[in-house]
Amino acid sequence: MKTLYILTALGVIAMLAELFRFKKFLLPIVLIGLMGAIASSVRDWNTNIHYYNYMMTFDNYAILFTIVLCVTAFLWFMMSKDFFGSESSKTDHYALVLFALCGAMLMVSYSNMVMLFLGIEILSIPMYVLAGSNKDSLASNEASLKYFLMGAFATGFLLFGITMIYGATGTFDLRSIGITLKSPELIQVWRGAGGTTLLYSGILMMLIGLCFKISAVPFHFWAPDVYTGAPTPVTAFMATIVKTAAFAAFLRLFITCFSGLGNVWMNTIWVLAGLTILLGNITAVYQTSVKRMLAYSSISHAGYMLLAILAMNNHSVGSVLFYAAAYSVATIGAFTVLSIIEKNFELASVDSFSGLAKKNPLLAFAMTISMLSLAGIPPLAGFFGKYYIFTSALQSGYVWLVLIAVLGSLIGVYYYFRMIIKMFSSGTGEVTNIEISTLQKIVLVITILLSILLGIFPDMVISLL
Repeated sequence: MKTLYILTALGVIAMLAELFRFKKFLLPIVLIGLMGAIASSVRDWNTNIHYYNYMMTFDNYAILFTIVLCVTAFLWFMMSKDFFGSESSKTDHYALVLFALCGAMLMVSYSNMVMLFLGIEILSIPMYVLAGSNKDSLASNEASLKYFLMGAFATGFLLFGITMIYGATGTFDLRSIGITLKSPELIQVWRGAGGTTLLYSGILMMLIGLCFKISAVPFHFWAPDVYTGAPTPVTAFMATIVKTAAFAAFLRLFITCFSGLGNVWMNTIWVLAGLTILLGNITAVYQTSVKRMLAYSSISHAGYMLLAILAMNNHSVGSVLFYAAAYSVATIGAFTVLSIIEKNFELASVDSFSGLAKKNPLLAFAMTISMLSLAGIPPLAGFFGKYYIFTSALQSGYVWLVLIAVLGSLIGVYYYFRMIIKMFSSGTGEVTNIEISTLQKIVLVITILLSILLGIFPDMVISLL
């Protein structure tokens, strides 16, 4: 809980920076605060403390996801220094990002559906604003509007589902709902013949709302346009922190409450996962814009993580945690390189990376490691992320779905390696005059090391859960 207090305090400090004229010190203050938040989370290990009458639970599950989010945010702030360059909006951007991070914390630690709803809204509202923060860009304004409209629809579905489940069970508490659903025949006794219908409808409505948040097919239509139109650092935030928080919330809800009613939702998630993997990877092949390619790649990775939720066994939590960590590190590295290249090209295409290895070996090497990790090539972290996900699904008997996932991974190898081949080839699209800040170099080195270390020592994360 102290972690949430620290992040909230950082958000308030960011708003006061304009008034007390210390805007230029905001970045070091935020970075130090995030390190304090990580240290606070580590100190809370094994405490399993409940807050606000069991509305929030900081167990090891919440602590580990919190650490992943804070580390990702630390790297994100370092890579996004240019995003906070405008003096007129610097404090606003800092405050919005930090409060969005507070919403993500609520989503990984909630134990009451009211807190789930609050966490999603606290995360989403700042993101709607940040997506349209490039006021001079029509694409950014369009992205903000699309994100807001689709997010509002998703929230409506989610809230309606919460209402239905409350009507069937009479509580918002996850533990109480889970206990009640172990004997679903009681609901029919309490609520009459329509009780189970109300419950099943609520589960499916919540499933739809959460699938919007993770951009799973067929609720993904907003993602490519929003990811492409939003400023690149905001896209990186959405692809990492927002997605990790959404999956943590998704997994906690279904493991705690709905695991006993798998017959209601498992077939639906089976179809959604298969479609998300195939459509995300196949569509990414045809993209010429790197940003849009990474958007469809993000959709496909959502499909892989759905496999762990579908498996619903002892390895589900660990595999999602490791996959989210590996994916976030590789994605931060890729978007750092992309943001640097975009200084030379307004909309970076695959051809924009031609000859990058000759001009800047560090950028090319960092992008190569990121692409290989996202593709699942050993011995990098992405390989073991997929290995744990696939193993978890196989143990639960989802052989055909794992075969679809393997096929999707093979398709993904094509467009990831297309980027690598471009960087190590010569061509007319070679980039020139590449400027890299010291913080961006540090981020690239850290992402390279983490991708390698997590691949060599995957048990460091998996064994914690």
